[in-house]
Amino acid sequence: MRACVPLDEALVRTGPERRARETAEELGLLAEQDVRLRDLDAGSWRGSEMGKLAQDQLFAWLTDPEFRGHGGESVTDLVDRMRFWLAEIASAGRDTVAVTHPAVVRAALLVVLDAPAKSFWRMDVAPASVTRLHYRGNWTLRLGHG
Repeated sequence: MRACVPLDEALVRTGPERRARETAEELGLLAEQDVRLRDLDAGSWRGSEMGKLAQDQLFAWLTDPEFRGHGGESVTDLVDRMRFWLAEIASAGRDTVAVTHPAVVRAALLVVLDAPAKSFWRMDVAPASVTRLHYRGNWTLRLGHG
């Protein structure tokens, strides 16, 4: 997420996972890790194939943003985490680049659009995509090429 500024003038933050750090490195970005940009914690499901999960549990996870049956983080938890992170970024007043995960971007978009957490799974955020958010008293989603 970044505004249209030279990267050398922006704060660059990355999730703590290796894949986020290596992506920032591949982009030539010197990034500071920010644990709040970590991926959604799937608890005991981490690394499991979705087809091997109990279907009733999977259905609950995909329909109930409060679900924590895997022992990890709920979608609501992630949205709240991003709400606080975005508030901090807004108050800092500095352009910021975040190299993070599709789930984290989805959560940030829910905050920006003031959408309910149950809409989390209705957005498809491609890996290695760019999402631009802009702050002018309120967050806005900037679509397009510039």
